[in-house]
Amino acid sequence: MTTRTPTQSSLLGRVTGLWQVLHEYLFAGARRSKAPIVDPAGLRHFVQTRSSYIAQTSLYGYLRTRAGMRYPELFDDDPFVVSINIAKWHMFLACLSDLSVYTGGMLRLKAPGSSVDVGRFMEELVQSILDETGVPEDAGEEYPAHAERVMARVRASVWRDVTDDESVFVESPEGLVKYAPIVEELKALDDEIVRNSVRFHWQEIRRDMRELLNAQAVLAQVENAPSGPGAPTSMLP
Repeated sequence: MTTRTPTQSSLLGRVTGLWQVLHEYLFAGARRSKAPIVDPAGLRHFVQTRSSYIAQTSLYGYLRTRAGMRYPELFDDDPFVVSINIAKWHMFLACLSDLSVYTGGMLRLKAPGSSVDVGRFMEELVQSILDETGVPEDAGEEYPAHAERVMARVRASVWRDVTDDESVFVESPEGLVKYAPIVEELKALDDEIVRNSVRFHWQEIRRDMRELLNAQAVLAQVENAPSGPGAPTSMLP
């Protein structure tokens, strides 16, 4: 049996960490389905995967741009890797917050005659995503409080005021500036460019939502769900 030295184990851990990050960055779009969204499960998948996609591409793209050819060297610094992972999860929550509010607004706009309580439906959808994600080990101690802020924003949203533009996408640009493990002096120089780059990434997601979302079909499934004694209390399947 081969025994690794501490140096070899440390190197292996860094290489593994680098590969994991590069894999997430390069293949972040692989899980994105272009299938029509016709039921609550499909909508949930869209919100979850697109939030993850924007979080990863925005964060890793910024780090790669800032580091240039030295990008792989970032993973020689264990504390920096810890910071990257924390930033990744906070960016996911920021993106989930923005896309959830936009999604609720699009449901209302595309199915104005539906009797479904969009607010309650979106609360359950977002909570189900957070429940599945749990509290990742590498997310840092502030993750649960941030997750609760996401839910608080969804609960407080006035859906009739949500418009089909970039106006609700405020948490993710701010999140990248706040959480990216870049020195503050450089982030101050990059601020406007970084925020605009996140907003630009969201344009594709909004186009997908417009093209793929059949709001009437999604909400019809909720309306037609069994009711009465013994029926599920959740609006999600």
